[in-house]
Amino acid sequence: MGTLLNNLDIFTIGFRNTVILFLVSGFFSLILGTLVGAMRVSPIPALRTFGTLYVNVVRNTPLTLVMFFFAFGYPKLGLPEIDFTVSAIVALSIYTATYVAEVLRAGINTVPVGQAEAARAIGLPFTQTLTLIVLPQAFRSVLPPLFSVLIALLKNTTVAAGFSVTEAGAIRAYLAERGEPALVVLLWVAFFFVILVLILAQLQRYFEKKWKVAR
Repeated sequence: MGTLLNNLDIFTIGFRNTVILFLVSGFFSLILGTLVGAMRVSPIPALRTFGTLYVNVVRNTPLTLVMFFFAFGYPKLGLPEIDFTVSAIVALSIYTATYVAEVLRAGINTVPVGQAEAARAIGLPFTQTLTLIVLPQAFRSVLPPLFSVLIALLKNTTVAAGFSVTEAGAIRAYLAERGEPALVVLLWVAFFFVILVLILAQLQRYFEKKWKVAR
């Protein structure tokens, strides 16, 4: 307990930045993943091809390499500079969006084809059919795996510690300079990560119950 109380400032800053990384990256990955998932089922071949290439290339690239590109490769392109925190958010969002897209695509495939055909029969275009009929049902059916993706995102934020971002993954290195035992520090970090994951699990159960009643 002394390790935690004596270094509460580092733990607070680290997990505050972790939560910020998670919330912002989660928001953008859900938006981008939904767009890419829609491309994957689009009737337009060019969009389907782009969505497939994006998912296959980014998902099969290690997150460390994606983050390395935005931290060190991006500035070499002559584009406006961004700090390491923004680079980490961009990398996490782009990477996680591929998993969101695949989860949503699986959910879209669970929606009976007859519903989309009925929507087209009354004159709804593809965009309205997808947003008003298909996606709301797809999100409900893939809620558990979608939260699993978000939990993986939460844990992936620790990779940002290797790119000068002060978050939970960097706590051990900071406290090592203060002479704190590494094992104790790591146990506290793991403890707080478990708490965050339990909060996400509770949110999952809440939405499952809420949407189940709404059916």
